[in-house]
Amino acid sequence: MKNTILLITLLSSFITGFAQAETSTVKNLLTVYSTQGATTADAQQGKLLWQKTFPGKGEFVDRSCTNCHTDDLTQTGKHIKTNKPIKPMSPSVNPQRLTSVKKINKWFKRNCKWTMGRECTAQEKADILVYIENESKF
Repeated sequence: MKNTILLITLLSSFITGFAQAETSTVKNLLTVYSTQGATTADAQQGKLLWQKTFPGKGEFVDRSCTNCHTDDLTQTGKHIKTNKPIKPMSPSVNPQRLTSVKKINKWFKRNCKWTMGRECTAQEKADILVYIENESKF
């Protein structure tokens, strides 16, 4: 019985730690984006941007975040070129999401350039970030 209680306590602390790291990371990034000109982050605008199609080049003419990450952020995606699986974007099923500023910045830079043909604006990053963080409300 003591072992069960200890295990439940440890798991609870582990999950709570991820949730706090996610919230702290998102809050910190939203503060940075506001200093770069972003206004209030809008999850609905983030969803629209996530689903928007942009003209591309080469064999992938129409590009969208959903090409690799799917419309459902709780599902595993697949890289459009390599077919490698991409873990779900939703922190509700993938607690490692939104916990590292460095990774978020890296993937925003890389994926915005590929999808949109340019880097995302601070406002676009803020909107997408709160959409991913709050996906369970959509």
